[in-house]
Amino acid sequence: MDVQTQNVFDNAYYRNLLAQCGLLHSDQVLFNGGSQDALVQQYSSNPALFTADFAAAMIKMGNIKPLTGAAGQIRRSCRAVNSS
Repeated sequence: MDVQTQNVFDNAYYRNLLAQCGLLHSDQVLFNGGSQDALVQQYSSNPALFTADFAAAMIKMGNIKPLTGAAGQIRRSCRAVNSS
C-alpha cells in the first residue's frame, strides 16, 4: 500500500504515515495525534516488530470461525443488526 516499494512486503506504509503521505485518507487517520500514533511509530522504525505482529495477526484471523447458515447473518448495514 505504498508507491515507493509496491512490490515488496515491508513497513514503508507506516513510514509514509509518519510523513503524512498515507495512500488513503482513512489510513492516514491511524497517525493523527490519536491512540494509534505510538504503534505507527514503532512499526515504522522496527521492521522485525511489524513482520512478527503481522504474522501473529494473520494466524489469529485465520482461526476465526465465521458463523454460517442459521447461526450467521449478512447485514444490510454493517452498522446495525438486521431487524428480522
